[in-house]
Amino acid sequence: MAADNPRGAMFRVIVPNQHSRVTNAELFFDLVFVFAVTQVSHALLHHFTPLGAVHVTVLFLAVWWVWVYTTWVTNWLNPELTPVRILLFLMMLGGLVLSTTIPTAFEGRGLWFAIAYATMQVGRTAFWLFATPRHRTAVRHNAIRILVWLCGSAIFWILGGLAHEEARLWLWIVALTIEYIGPSARFWVPKLGFSSVEAWAVEGGHMAERCSLFVIIALGEAVVVNGATFAELDWTADNILAFVSALVGAIAMWWIYFHKGAEAGSELISKSAESGRVARLAYTYLHMPIIAGIILTAVSDELVLKHPTGHSDMRTIVSTIGGPLVFLVGTILFKHAIRGFLQLSHGIGIILLLVLLWFASELSPLWLSVTTTVIMIVVAVWESLSLGSKPEQAEEHESGVA
Repeated sequence: MAADNPRGAMFRVIVPNQHSRVTNAELFFDLVFVFAVTQVSHALLHHFTPLGAVHVTVLFLAVWWVWVYTTWVTNWLNPELTPVRILLFLMMLGGLVLSTTIPTAFEGRGLWFAIAYATMQVGRTAFWLFATPRHRTAVRHNAIRILVWLCGSAIFWILGGLAHEEARLWLWIVALTIEYIGPSARFWVPKLGFSSVEAWAVEGGHMAERCSLFVIIALGEAVVVNGATFAELDWTADNILAFVSALVGAIAMWWIYFHKGAEAGSELISKSAESGRVARLAYTYLHMPIIAGIILTAVSDELVLKHPTGHSDMRTIVSTIGGPLVFLVGTILFKHAIRGFLQLSHGIGIILLLVLLWFASELSPLWLSVTTTVIMIVVAVWESLSLGSKPEQAEEHESGVA
């Protein structure tokens, strides 16, 4: 019974050698972030300038951070219990406000964005602190540390919401910097000091599955947008090929992430004596470029579908090559964190995409898209063949290159 749980009445009951499943309440909560990812990609599509890219990057980092922090808390708390479910439903409300303000966050609705974000971060952490029994001193101190850091960043979020234009951007960058260095600084605060590794222990299988589901969210959003865009067009040989290229590219991304890496990561973190450290690096930080690459590729797919012919402009080049490039950088770092060696197939894919930059302006958007898709297929097939002949040894960090 929950009341007899030594970890706390609202905490998950951990069963040895058994993963905690992702609950329906968590999946329901994730639906808000399908909308958030769509809003981020559309914001970039409509503001594809250097300054617009900086704005969208800030918004994306905020969206990812509020989601992944919630994932940490629901790894510890039990979403099957009514109070925790209510917390998730309130977070959904905040997430909807956050998502709807993304297109105009640097214009008229910046304060709404800031209030929604700060309330979600501070409120969820305060609930976690309230739910932690007093005898779990290390966990309570960890919650207090995080709450102090988030309250500090919330000041800059609100000040940024009240400011305008450039001042808003710089205040929000300060807020994000505070939040992103927090885990690396182990949330040091006076008197309480640094958080311990033990206080960060997670149920590894659940954490890995949650982050894998966010990858599915991003890929699914890309597929939906491609389908909606394609349905509105007059079908020609060019945009049909562009549509197929976009779908095959998404499948290649899925294959690269899920065929070997996702399972290996789940196995490693489940067996690790320092699951919190693995979760912080491999899932909290290194999944950001993976998601960002998928979102940037979705922007490219829409541009190519609408304008498959002619010379590729800078927006098309940056998104079509940059999306797979950022994705592969994130994936190779993620797999290095869980395997201990750099994946040669991914490295070659990164080099090929960089070489493609030299010739990109001479290709049409369609053939630029097809070329990047072929590169991603090569990476996926290469990895499958190179690792298919030997079992995964995710728990052993070998040196060298495979």
